[in-house]
Order: sequence, then structure tokens, then C-alpha cells
Amino acid sequence: MIRSAFVLGSTSAVAAALCRALAEQGCRRFHLVARDANANERLAAELRVRYGAEISLEACDLFATASLDKPLRPSIDQSFDLYLITAGSLGDAEVARFDPAEALAITAANYNGLLPWLTAIVTSERIARPGRLWVFTSVAADRGRPSNYHYGAAKAALTTYCEGLLLRCQGQPFCVRILKAGFMATPMTLGKAPPLLCASPESVALDLLQRPDRRGIEYIPWWWAPLMWMVRLLPRHLASKL
Repeated sequence: MIRSAFVLGSTSAVAAALCRALAEQGCRRFHLVARDANANERLAAELRVRYGAEISLEACDLFATASLDKPLRPSIDQSFDLYLITAGSLGDAEVARFDPAEALAITAANYNGLLPWLTAIVTSERIARPGRLWVFTSVAADRGRPSNYHYGAAKAALTTYCEGLLLRCQGQPFCVRILKAGFMATPMTLGKAPPLLCASPESVALDLLQRPDRRGIEYIPWWWAPLMWMVRLLPRHLASKL
């Protein structure tokens, strides 16, 4: 059973859904890390009142943490059953085409800014003990598309990095789970994807918790695996229209 969880990106819709589902299953200690302090406090209050959970909060702006000027807080040294990484941002793809600052901000939110946290989580001492790291990446990592190549490139870098962590933890009690998420019904994708292709965060949370000790690479939901296989096979002139 997962009794404690460290959540980076806790105010995302899928993280909040997972926190509620975990609390319903008996998880009673959460450390919630997010940029939006007010939204983070609202989630914390809900978990405290509805489930009697013990909550600690931390503010983090990934756009500003691509450097190591400020050390991570000691919270990362605590032991948790689950480390959940859902943080990320689509950014503005149109602006990123001509503004290097926006391009770098997208990279920081989806890759560079996560590296200090992942490095602090996956230590030799921690992977020798039972535990779980779940990292949400994206199907956008599978092939470059003209509509969002900055975001896709950052997610591809994150996916490759986490594949290395996965192999490093092979044969160890610590489980690494890479979740290539497709569209979900969240504010992040509102108006950007057909509703038919959008899974609800609640259904994703329940599906993941059915097999909490699974390790490896998964597509969320599962049917994105064959869909992305076909996308990767598209000729370049067709892929340019995506």
C-alpha cells in the first residue's frame, strides 16, 4: 500500500486526481510541491478535511529552477512510498518559434527544472529500498511535430533521461514508471484536442493504482501505443501536417 507520497506538480489535474484516489486507499502523508501556492493550499485543505491526511507544502517555480543557485529544501531527503512527477507546461509554441526566452522556459518547465529533483530522488541509498517513481512525460516525445516541437523535444529529453533511471534501477527494489500521456481533459489541453481523445484524470488515476508496483514505459491510456506507432511510421510529408 502507498501510505506516503511526494508530488511535484501537485496542482495539475492528474496529480490532484491521484492524490484523492491515494487518500481514499489509505495514503495519509503528502508533500505537495507546486508553483501556484493558493491552488496547492486548496488541495491540501481538501485532503486534510476529507481524509485526515498529514500535509506539508512547498512552492517551486520550475521556470526559475533550471539552475542550481538555490538548493532543494530538505523535504526531498524524507522517505516516501511514491514520488510522483507531473509538473510541466505547454508554453506558447507560436512565441517560442521566435523568442528564445519562451523556448528556454518550455525546456525548463519540462526538463531542465526537473533534473535537480530527479537527481535528489534517485540516489543509491533510495533505490536499494522499496519505493516508486512515476514520471509523466508525453506522447509528444515520440515524434517531432511542427505545432509543438519545443515541448516535444523537452519531453523527449525527459523520457530518455528516465529510461536511463529505469535501467539503473533494474533488479533493485525501487520501481521507475514512465508514463507517456496522451490528451487528458484538463485546463492544459482545453480547446487543443478533440474531446473523444481526452481521458479523464480520474480514470487515469484509478488505472494507475490498479498496478502500483509496475515498472517500465506505459502509454496513458493504453490505446495511444498503437496510435503513436502509426504516427512514427508516417512519411515525412504527412507528418509535417500534424
